[in-house]
This record gives sequence, structure tokens and C-alpha cells, in this order.
Amino acid sequence: MSRTSLDAPGTATVSPLPSASASPRHRWSILAVIGVAQLMVVLDATIVNIALPSAQQGLGFSDGDRQWVVTAYALAFGSLLLLGGRIADLFGRKMTFLVGLVGFAGASALGGAAANFEMLVTARAGQGLFGALLAPAAMSLLTTTFTDPKERAKAFGVYGAIAGAGGAIGLLLGGVLTEHLDWRWTLYVNLVFAGVAFIGGALLLHGTPRDKTARLDIPGAILVGGGLFSLVYGFANAETHDWDSSQTWGWLTAGAVLLAAFTVWQTRSSHPLLPLRVLLDRNRSASFIAVLISGAGMFGVFLFLTYYLQQSLGYTPLETGLAFLPMTGALMVTSALATSVLLPRIGPKPVVPLGMGLAAVGMAWMTTFDLNSSYVTDILPTLIVTGFGLGLVMPPAMALATAGVDAEHSGVASATVNAMQQVGGSIGTALLNTLATGAATDYLAGEDPRDPAVRAQAGLEAYSTAYWWSAVFFTVGLAISVILYRRGVPEQDPDVAPVVHM
Repeated sequence: MSRTSLDAPGTATVSPLPSASASPRHRWSILAVIGVAQLMVVLDATIVNIALPSAQQGLGFSDGDRQWVVTAYALAFGSLLLLGGRIADLFGRKMTFLVGLVGFAGASALGGAAANFEMLVTARAGQGLFGALLAPAAMSLLTTTFTDPKERAKAFGVYGAIAGAGGAIGLLLGGVLTEHLDWRWTLYVNLVFAGVAFIGGALLLHGTPRDKTARLDIPGAILVGGGLFSLVYGFANAETHDWDSSQTWGWLTAGAVLLAAFTVWQTRSSHPLLPLRVLLDRNRSASFIAVLISGAGMFGVFLFLTYYLQQSLGYTPLETGLAFLPMTGALMVTSALATSVLLPRIGPKPVVPLGMGLAAVGMAWMTTFDLNSSYVTDILPTLIVTGFGLGLVMPPAMALATAGVDAEHSGVASATVNAMQQVGGSIGTALLNTLATGAATDYLAGEDPRDPAVRAQAGLEAYSTAYWWSAVFFTVGLAISVILYRRGVPEQDPDVAPVVHM
């Protein structure tokens, strides 16, 4: 049985599988079907961000609530991914893949038709839930379809290229759809992708027998899901209830207690979602923390910089999507450099801290933005520096998070690193949005909120606060990575070759 999973939208890690007697017919057509599904999931990570200011204006929700449009998806996806992999084993990959597609499409349709904020957030959570079914099933199908090592390498190269380009495509497509149609089409477009993938999957994929040894760790899923939700909700409540309110610290405490209970339960469960021995290696633990912190900072960049470009500088959605492309390009360049050249030669200890430092510098630099900032001289350099930093952190950390893991646990390790990124994004977005809206509220105290100039300056105060705290996140990540990562080049198991793409 395969042990595979999706690391992040755009990141794949594969453990070796026993070769089948023959590869399925139409395997390259199956790759196309899976690639369409992967593109849909990757697009969703960026396409909605560009449309978020327009959605907020259309549905009339507050600045304090806007983070839930991002967080609902990331939280559901990250907290349920481990369970989704088990479900694929239990009920079969083809069935799980098709159900994931139908559910993702249905949730997207619900979001596109949203009449209010609550309906939109519910739809985004639904997308995350069904994405957590779709992602591991797609990866398992890809691995079992291509049993020849050379063909499998080519297949994952294509899959990785789709994943790497998907984020940039999402930025552009989100801008085009929002500007020329409506923000709702950034959700409706998933119906096209899901429909094509469903028809192809139903015709081409072969049903697989269920793994009778697989068991669902329902208590573990409830504990980790409830704990993560409580943490995120507690941070979000600080914006409206203050930090000393029981609605804030009560939820934060509940989250900590539930996660502690999850940890204890994993030591006793016969089929744990996350065997704790996976976390014991120093490099692996450092990598999980690095991905968690980078997710928190990176999600913040996309959210607040999108609002700054559109609301403070008056960029159109399409111009906003184009503005982000240099950061994506810089990330992809240093991603290839880090994983192919630096990591095999000097190891992670110099590479990841350097990336954390560059990302911190880029975020601190963004605090200088004002209402007259030029894209070429002010904004572009910060995006490139931040992209270089993220490219030095994320791919090496994701590779090392699964390096050296035995075949039995490589799937759960790769699922965990994906969950770390999504959960980091959820917590970071909730916390940064709370701090940002608090800064804007403090600035407006004693000022005339009806004055457009005052409102514009309050927005700058909010964004600057978010950038500063993001810089703090990356600085903490720098210190942790210096302390935890071992010196030297990590040993690689020749039988376990992770394939990582950003």
C-alpha cells in the first residue's frame, strides 16, 4: 500500500512503493486528469486572495472578519489532511478522489453564490474539507499509476511543474476574473476544473481494493481539529474582545488543552494520526517549525499586501496579480538553487537561517510603504528579497521534513509538513489580522473616521503592524533554525527519495 501525501499546494513527497506487474493503460491521460485536479487546489491558494477586497465590498463584512475567508480553508485543509489520507486507504483512492472533486466543486458553487459572509466562510471550510480528501488520494493514484521509476520521475516532474506554476496562474486568473467578470467567478471557475477531472477520473481510473488494516483515528481527529480551531478562534477574538477577555484566553487555553490531549492520545492509539516518533529527529522538528513559521508569515504577506495595493494605491485586481509575480519568480529560482545545490553541499544550517533573515528583512522593509510608494523603486525590491528568503526556507524544510523517514511513516510525515504550513497560515492570519485591526482602531481614536485621508493613514498603520509582526515571526524562525538544525549535510536514504516542488 502506498504511503504518499501532499505537502502543500505545490509540494509533493513520495515514498517508494512495490512495483506492480504493469502500469495501467492510459497512464499519461490519468496524469492529465490528476494534474487538472492539482491545478484546481493550487489555484485556490492564491486566486481568492486577489478577489478578497472585492468580496468584502460586495458582502459588506468587516476587516476583523476578512481573515476567516483565508483561515477557514487553510484550517480545515490542514487539520483534516492526515485523516483524509486514512480515508483514501479505507474506502479506495478512486472513490475518495471522485468524492473530493464533487465536494470541492459543490463548496465552490456555494461560495460563488454566497449571499452573506457566513455562507462564504462555510463554503471555504467545505473546500478545505474536501481538499483534504482530494490531495492524498491524487498523490496515491499518481504513484500507483506510474510503477516504472523513470516514468514516475517524469510524471512527478510534470506534476511539480503544474504545482509550481499554479500559484502564479492563480494570481493572474484571479485578477482577470475579478476585474472583467466578478469576484464570484474565482470560485465558480473550480466547477470547470472539477468537471473535467471528474469525467476523466470516472472513465480512466480503476477502482482499488480498500486497505483492511487501515483504521480511522476519530478521537485523534476530533482532538487536533478542535484544538487548532480553538487556537485560531482565540486569536481572532482578541480583535473584538481584547486579550484579557475570557472569549480570548478561554479559547486559547482550550486549544492548548485539546492539543496536549491529542499528544497524549497519539502515544496510546493503535492507529495514530501522527506517530510521535516522526517528530523526534532534530532536523525534522526544525523543518516542521520552519514551515509553520513561514506559513504564518507568507499568508500575511498575501493578505495585507493585496489590501495595500488595491485599497491604498488603487491597483486593479489584475494589476495586483501581476505585481506579485516577481516574488513568485524569485521564490522558484532560489527554491531550485537551495534544493539542488546548497542543501546537498552545505546542509540546512546556513541555508534556512539565511532565508529566514532575508524574509525578515523583506517584511521590515515593507513597513516603509506609504500612499506614494512606487512599484519599481519601493515595492518590487521588497517582493524579490522576500521571495528569495522564502525560497531558501520552504523547499529545504519540506525536503528535510520527510528525509530519513521509513516507508511506513513517510506518508504521515509529508502530510504533517503540509498541515504545518496550513495551520501556520491559519494562526498567523488570525493573529496578524487582530493586531492590524487593533492598530487601525488605535490610530482612529480621537480622529475623524469620515475623513478619507485619516482612513487611508489608518490602513497604512494596520498594514505596517502586520509587516512588523511578520518580521518578528521570521526572526524567531531564524533563531530556532540556528539552534535546532544539525551541522553538515544530512544523510539521505537511497531507497527514500523525496520529490519536492514549490
